[in-house]
Amino acid sequence: MLSKPASYILAALVLLGTLLGYISPAIALSIGMVNGIFQTVDKELVQQNVGFQKTLLQLSVVGLGFGIHIQEALVMGSNSFFVSLIAIVFTFIIAFTIAKIAKAEKITTILVASGTAICGGSAIAAVSPSLKASSYQTSIALAIVFLLNAIALFIFPTIGHFFDLNQGQFGLWCAIAIHDTSSVVGASELFGEESLAIATTTKLVRTLWIIPLVLIISFGSQSKDKFAFPWFILGFLLAMILSSYVPQMEAVSEKIVWLSRKLLIFTLFLIGLQINIAQLKKLGFNILIVGVLTWLILAVVSLSYIVNYT
Repeated sequence: MLSKPASYILAALVLLGTLLGYISPAIALSIGMVNGIFQTVDKELVQQNVGFQKTLLQLSVVGLGFGIHIQEALVMGSNSFFVSLIAIVFTFIIAFTIAKIAKAEKITTILVASGTAICGGSAIAAVSPSLKASSYQTSIALAIVFLLNAIALFIFPTIGHFFDLNQGQFGLWCAIAIHDTSSVVGASELFGEESLAIATTTKLVRTLWIIPLVLIISFGSQSKDKFAFPWFILGFLLAMILSSYVPQMEAVSEKIVWLSRKLLIFTLFLIGLQINIAQLKKLGFNILIVGVLTWLILAVVSLSYIVNYT
């Protein structure tokens, strides 16, 4: 295992390589996963970076807002509103159907379905208190989401090129079929600026569905526990407004967007560090089947829709 100073040096080298353009999203995630699985990085540092990773991700997403005009965002958001709703409902139906057949545990199924349907780890963290989920149930759901996120980041660009998707189509597909915002951004960035803008905006519109989902779950379970509202979405909207209507922001908006994209790549490295052998051993076969099949069906059906109807 690397010492704490050596772990910091590794992180610094990854950050430097990212800023200089030598490390892509897939490479950053791979470096993180290898070090996470073999537990080469100081354990205390890995545990401490969880909160930092979340903050860095949210700030980076806010920064991307400076590269999107508010009028374009409204058009993209309105176009994807009902598509997102249909995808969310479809995901829950598929997950519950597979869970019934596989006899998977109910609460973990809801967590996995929430993460698949809306926004990965953020959705799981938001609904866990209302479900009174145990740390074990939450960690299993998060492990499944992190694992599938990693797979998506590697295979989605290749599939997109195979089906000759344009930037708009690929951005929409990423926003629908990839769990976490970080991996959505990482995959869509490889297709270009338009793909990145559409994927980011559509994903954040979809993230807003956390609110009614938590309210429904809280009502159904009669829970009074609070949930974590994704406040960074408001920051993203404010960034778009400033970039669109404050002329003075034009000089710095491009630099903010560049830095945000680089920091998101570095965030993938930090996320990769969270995946370890202990987590993978916890995965029950039944709930893993629910997570994998639900995600695969959503990805295939949404891709078919995008190829044929958009």
